[in-house]
Amino acid sequence: MKREHLLVALFMVIAAVFVYLFYQIMVPFFVPIIWAAILAILFYPPYSWVLGKVKRKGLASIIMCILIVIVIIGPATYLFVALVNEAGDAVREVNAMYRSGELDEILSFRIPGIDTLRDKLGQYYDLSNFNLEDLIKDAIDKVSSVILNQTSWLIANGTKAVFFFILMVFTLYFFFKDGESIIRRIKRLMPLTINQTNVTFGQLRDVIQATMYGAVVVALVQGVLGGVLFALVGIPSAVFWGAIMAFLSVLPMVGAFIVYVPAGIILILSGSYIKGIIILFAGTVIISQIDNVLRPLLIAGRTSMHPLMLFFAVMGGIAVFGLLGVVLGPLVAAAFITLLKILEFRLHPDASAGLGAGQEP
Repeated sequence: MKREHLLVALFMVIAAVFVYLFYQIMVPFFVPIIWAAILAILFYPPYSWVLGKVKRKGLASIIMCILIVIVIIGPATYLFVALVNEAGDAVREVNAMYRSGELDEILSFRIPGIDTLRDKLGQYYDLSNFNLEDLIKDAIDKVSSVILNQTSWLIANGTKAVFFFILMVFTLYFFFKDGESIIRRIKRLMPLTINQTNVTFGQLRDVIQATMYGAVVVALVQGVLGGVLFALVGIPSAVFWGAIMAFLSVLPMVGAFIVYVPAGIILILSGSYIKGIIILFAGTVIISQIDNVLRPLLIAGRTSMHPLMLFFAVMGGIAVFGLLGVVLGPLVAAAFITLLKILEFRLHPDASAGLGAGQEP
């Protein structure tokens, strides 16, 4: 083996060792760093506006951190506590209705054509064990267990949670203040031309912001509106059901209607005609239409992630990272798409020939 090859191999081994050690050092703080990165991405446009007013990066970063803590994290913490309490109440209420037979009585209505559809499907699938009552109960139990498991971690690790929160705000400050410098350094390490690097990072930025604003923010708005609607008509555990609507709204081809439509129908069938009609009308006209109004405004001019990719990114993210996966899954998918774009540029260098050299996307 030539001396040069031996030195390269030795360098690669030493580099791999230090990469592994660096990973071991950083992985305990993965959660606060990721949350800081997510918040920095979401609030970088407002930060740019504040920076334009105060002209000092350090001061603008402090102002944004304070605003995020007061305006976002404070109310979010209150809603999370309320959500946890209502999740437990919802599970107990559904279990009580299940044992008493009240849930079966509510679900005993017949939708026109459902029996015919069941008979046709029964020719191909065994539906003898299908029970809508058990399905609803199990679904609520599983969703609630995820929320309660996260709460159990917070209670058992209260000091660690506070420490992680402080680390997150501390990291967020530097992501705002030095974010542009960090991105420039990363760009210098890319095995691409300046033009290709700018195109790649521009698309990554657009996909992440379109996903965060077009999916997560819209879903939060729909969940809040759904919870307020349920509270106004007197449906118990409104925060819990609002959270479920927000989660379902993140998923493409699903949505908040899966919650408010059955709720409205059940109210109508139980005799609360006005409340049921209000829920169906407000849900259809306001909650579901929010997506059509806000999404174009928030992602105008940006490349959004394909709905199928977003669906599996969210579901897979939840399976791997828990509740954090709702936002982390799409971020990982966006990074993967960017890697594919880098590979495309390496295999087809003329892919970005239509853009001027050094042009920012």
